[in-house]
Amino acid sequence: MDNLDNPYTPNAGASPEALIGRDDQTASFEVLLRRLQRGRSEQSMIITGLRGVGKTVLLNRFEQIARGAGWEVVEFEASKHEDRKFRQALFSQLKAALLRLSPRARWTARGRRAAEVLSAFAVSVDQQGTWSMSWDVPPAEGLGDHGDLGMDLTDVLTAIGEAAAEEGKGVAILIDEVQFLAATQLEALIQSIHKTVQRKLPVTFVGAGLPQIAELAGDAKSYAERLFTFPRIDSLDDADARTALTEPAAAEGAVYDGDAVDLAVDITRGYPYFIQELGYQVWNIARNNRITREDVTLAQEAYEAKLDSSFFRVRLDRATPLQTAYMRAMAELGPEPQKASDVARLLERDSTQLGPTRAELIEMGLLYTPEHGYAAFTVPDFDKFMLRAVPKLEVPPVQRRRPKI
Repeated sequence: MDNLDNPYTPNAGASPEALIGRDDQTASFEVLLRRLQRGRSEQSMIITGLRGVGKTVLLNRFEQIARGAGWEVVEFEASKHEDRKFRQALFSQLKAALLRLSPRARWTARGRRAAEVLSAFAVSVDQQGTWSMSWDVPPAEGLGDHGDLGMDLTDVLTAIGEAAAEEGKGVAILIDEVQFLAATQLEALIQSIHKTVQRKLPVTFVGAGLPQIAELAGDAKSYAERLFTFPRIDSLDDADARTALTEPAAAEGAVYDGDAVDLAVDITRGYPYFIQELGYQVWNIARNNRITREDVTLAQEAYEAKLDSSFFRVRLDRATPLQTAYMRAMAELGPEPQKASDVARLLERDSTQLGPTRAELIEMGLLYTPEHGYAAFTVPDFDKFMLRAVPKLEVPPVQRRRPKI
């Protein structure tokens, strides 16, 4: 079939032709916005899940819903930046949101006050000790200038929330890869949203991240579990997986045989990204607008090769030899979460020796801890990939410290 008509989108964060199986989350987000706009409190949310389950796609859908409801959207992908760069990124986005809420020439007293608090938030001292500002609005005094990220961001979001409420609008802060926020940054966001909830302001923070983010949020602020819901999204159930595979094809006039769908769902195990990748490869092989089981079988090799060279490989390439060995040992033990002591035994070490390696892999977003003492891959089927990519488990030699002279 013509590749130009291929309806599948195996790209990071790319929205599929149809968003299947996420109705509960989108409905919850719509209720969240409506309640906040009416001055009623509602828990914000942080979506968690493994790689490839559609967290970014869902955030993109939330962005469309928010803009359609007349809300301003602040959105970015978190990365490991120092607080100053995080502050700069927020300032730039919040400044744009404020100007969209109301042009400068039409600012009310609340709009101007929000701008002044934003200016105070942006002021910084460079190495020479001189003051610099990012726009020509004089900074407020005593608001947004405490030098504490949490207190400053609380002042900013409160002021902008008041300006938004006056305009009958709201501000939605959507952040992807939340697990990469520094503890101070996550704490500041939670603290500031807590205050806007108390003030009944139309401001919300919705994040998406790997499964460990729920624990990180709780560590940042003990009340996070009451401030947020933590919906976890996973692979699609059988019916939704079939729909996600067949509906895009049907829109282009192509039909799957029943046994072809059975095999495709079995291969992908219902993971949305895998469905898009397999569907894409099958489309390029099939002929005459009818997709057979043989087409799916023939496409499987190209599907696995594409996943290995991109989705999986890019993560393995960042690992050190010892980190690679740790993940290979986990794969040797099976797809389930693995106990740290069992992995250490395979690598001929004890758990304390490998504790730093395990922590590094968690910080890199390659592992998470579903329960105490256990670790699991954040990427579905990564164990199978490790067995293919590293056919033999090589135990690295123990690096012994040189004795002090």
